[in-house]
Amino acid sequence: MIKKRLLPICMVITSMVVGCGESKQNDNMNNPLLGFFDTPFNVPPFDKIKDEHFRPAYAEALKLHNLEVDSIVNNEEEPTFQNTILALENAGSMLSQVAVIFGNLNSANKTDSLQAIAADMAPVLSAHRDEIQLNAKLFARVKAVYDQKDALGMDKEDIKLLEETYKGFVRAGANLPEESKEKLKAINSKLSTLTNSFGDNLPAEAKTYELVIEDEKDLSGLPEGVRAAAAATAKEKGKEGKWVFTLSNPSVMPFLQYADNRELRKQIWNAYQLRGNNGGEFDNKKNAIEIANLRLEKAKLLGYPSHAAYVLEESMAENPENVFNLLNKLWGPALAKAKVEEADLQQEIKLAGDTFQVAPYDWRYYAEKVRMKRFALNEEEIRPYFGLAEVREGAFQTAAKLYGLSFVALNNVPVYHEEVEVYEVKDKDGSHLGILYADFFPRDSKRSGAWMTSYRSQYTKDGKRVAPVISIVCNFTKPVGDKPALLTFDEASTLFHEFGHALHGLLSNVKYKSLSGTSVPRDFVELPSQIMENWAGDPEVMKTYAKHYETGEAIPDSLIEKMQKAGTFDQGFATVEYLAASLLDMNYHSTTTPITADAIAFEDAAMRKIGLIDAIIPRYRTTNFQHIFSGGYSSGYYSYIWSEVLDSDAFAAFKEKGLYDQSTANSFRRNILERGGTGNPAEMYRTFRGADPNPVHLMKKRGLN
Repeated sequence: MIKKRLLPICMVITSMVVGCGESKQNDNMNNPLLGFFDTPFNVPPFDKIKDEHFRPAYAEALKLHNLEVDSIVNNEEEPTFQNTILALENAGSMLSQVAVIFGNLNSANKTDSLQAIAADMAPVLSAHRDEIQLNAKLFARVKAVYDQKDALGMDKEDIKLLEETYKGFVRAGANLPEESKEKLKAINSKLSTLTNSFGDNLPAEAKTYELVIEDEKDLSGLPEGVRAAAAATAKEKGKEGKWVFTLSNPSVMPFLQYADNRELRKQIWNAYQLRGNNGGEFDNKKNAIEIANLRLEKAKLLGYPSHAAYVLEESMAENPENVFNLLNKLWGPALAKAKVEEADLQQEIKLAGDTFQVAPYDWRYYAEKVRMKRFALNEEEIRPYFGLAEVREGAFQTAAKLYGLSFVALNNVPVYHEEVEVYEVKDKDGSHLGILYADFFPRDSKRSGAWMTSYRSQYTKDGKRVAPVISIVCNFTKPVGDKPALLTFDEASTLFHEFGHALHGLLSNVKYKSLSGTSVPRDFVELPSQIMENWAGDPEVMKTYAKHYETGEAIPDSLIEKMQKAGTFDQGFATVEYLAASLLDMNYHSTTTPITADAIAFEDAAMRKIGLIDAIIPRYRTTNFQHIFSGGYSSGYYSYIWSEVLDSDAFAAFKEKGLYDQSTANSFRRNILERGGTGNPAEMYRTFRGADPNPVHLMKKRGLN
């Protein structure tokens, strides 16, 4: 997942830049967030940053940005690309610097004071952004340059920056009459508060839940490693001698997969799927409906029939109809396969002498039993071969073989938490390419999920490449006792996925920060990440990195063969729960009239309409669907499957010529990873592949053909 842009000050200023604030106004200030960072590679000085630094830093940075924008607006010279478009591109760097550090810390190492600052700043930053984007004099200058773009003799990147700048103002409401602009400002302010609240509610509520087990017989079925992790969690929480399970994925999912006690599975499942839907201060039902309706109101104000129509105009899909066509095309085969899987699970329940109908909290448990019978494959048999360090090195080695990159561990740079790792990334010629942070384990101060973000996006200054500072944040199984962190194969794939996003940021080689790295349409951004998952699961690659944590022996061919045979097992379930969430997203955001139903009633109606079976629920329910209500993926959750069409086809190119074929790798780097958002994604892909993507590779991979 790509973390939402934290502060799109102008529509074109979306990259967050560290270390480029050089205002003399800040020379005498003693705030570590402001000015140039005197640290190795100019990374943020986390060892000096305290929560109390953010409010004054925001105040100073907002003041500076206003001065920068005023100087553009009041420039008496005729508008030019340099004094208007490029000046806007470079304005706000100090504010972006503060915002990106704040946003990343508030996601990965949240404190009560940071959360309070976020709530207070959301409407302030929204208003600041609107004052810029709805400034008539500023837009007049931008439009004046845009209207003469064909006569300016600019190169492709200059033209792209100009087009995106102009389009950003228009899509932000610059052409609206003044009365409508004021209405838009009010909507934006309210949305900023609601989306921030939606996101804050989920970790806050999750922290209040624990499944505490005192009787060891209630651990029946759970592997030793899962028990040990629960005992370690209990000790951390002052409940030594007991076992504690939480709502973090590495805790709840193994419990659902292995615990024999059906009633306890039901308890933790309900706690998990009802996040944000329990009433009280952390309830998200009203937030979700209000967010969806405000987005619709904003879209109509801007001249679009729906929020989805507004969002998708800037995507590869182009419009809601194309998204629905893709999702509905996949839904039929996926649901049919899921129903066959459900019958298999029901048969397993019958063989055990039970008569109940399979419920969502039964699915993973009985699927594991069917997997064992059918393939003699137990996920706990796989885990010892996927130590975190080995998986990480596997990702690094894949990048080394594809692109010639090397990763050097650093211990001389400040970090925001003791668990964070830092690496210098070097290109094949040994030159500095960028910095990579990696934060792998769950904690109460970190939100759930996995994502990539940047502390500094790549750009070019005075003809020289400014290197990016990239971060990947995950929530993987923690080490227990004297054992290292041992991952599930899903977790290993997630590491490769986020590392793929990181490569997109690290290998970027463009002029402008707002067009660099992952600054691409949402349904294209998952291509670089998802293609890396293919290497994670390739037998040839696994033999190089999947090593037993005790013996060092490579994963045996017999186990790889089992994994391959089971490769499409349970894919009906996986595809259906994902597609159901994608369709739920589209239902919320393609509506052309305000939603009057309760959030759960709306969700239930949407799921009945597509025939979702009772044994499966959407991967995310409305009240915990952070991707779409606070994570920047509204009308965009479909993008994972859209990009999977691309990544399956792209990986086929490597399979045809060789996993590490240098001509293919160089083409992918040159035409996809280096170019950021400087071109049309469909054209970029065709240049790499020589044709449009063929969806047959996706259908084959998911076993839906």
